Amino acid sequence: MKGAWITIGSFDGIHLGHQKIIKKLIEGAKKMDVPSIVITFFPHPAILIRNITDPYYLTSPEEKDRILSKLGVNSILTVHFNHSISRLSSRDFINTLHRQLKFTCLLVGYDFRLGADRKGNLKRLEYLGNKIGFCVHAITPLQQQSKPISSSVIRAALKNSDLNTANTMLGHPYSIKGTVVHGDGRGKHIGIPTANLSVWEKKLIPAAGVYASYAFINRKRFPAVVGIGFRPTFYEIQEQQTIEAHVLNFSNQIYGMQMELQFISRLRKEKKFRSVNGLMKQIRTDISNAKEVLANDKTPTYISS
Repeated sequence: MKGAWITIGSFDGIHLGHQKIIKKLIEGAKKMDVPSIVITFFPHPAILIRNITDPYYLTSPEEKDRILSKLGVNSILTVHFNHSISRLSSRDFINTLHRQLKFTCLLVGYDFRLGADRKGNLKRLEYLGNKIGFCVHAITPLQQQSKPISSSVIRAALKNSDLNTANTMLGHPYSIKGTVVHGDGRGKHIGIPTANLSVWEKKLIPAAGVYASYAFINRKRFPAVVGIGFRPTFYEIQEQQTIEAHVLNFSNQIYGMQMELQFISRLRKEKKFRSVNGLMKQIRTDISNAKEVLANDKTPTYISS
């Protein structure tokens, strides 16, 4: 890894802004015939510093590694972020990193900051680079509707039912992956079977509602209608949010298997129906609407399992 070009960041979601940095990193490293390395952190520094307990991550460490590898990065180094790391100055962190990697160039975002109290800004990094012996390239931001693309904006969009903004900033459909588990069997009982998904508890789930989606099972893609929420038609109070996928043109038993859901479009919000018949009628409409949405969809799905 000696002489590598590197970038440092959380890279949660691997959105279009991240992808711009990664592309520049790979291009520069190839020109210099050196490795390209992404250095990232887990847990996310914000979780430790701000003591966040709610689901937060747009990508799990495994998802992040998979996407970065597909983009063409040579190596991914994940630093275990803890209080000791958080107290390091930018100088100490960079010095330690350079001793181990002997990297020759650092690429960062326009607003990147590193080290205790985030004092390691671009000017500071350039000073350290001149002193230690590496170049620093700052990548200008990508914007959408005059707003810089960022993971925080994407999180807010997902929480506020704005899937279009989230997917546009990501450059790919937002996805969740988990294990198919047994539910209460209500879907099968009313003739519309669903697969219930158990996902990583720290993964950010889109706002409650019904979505036109793709379900990936054994590397095969199927159209699906996904319901996220608390099933108010059947339960007055349900503390546990559920993720249920009605996979179209599919009838195999998949309990215990892995499934990835990619969210293409939000069809409607969750609502309580007066009767099961009313719910069934709406679900049939949801299926019809999802088929139409997915038939016209041209969203890239290169990150699928």
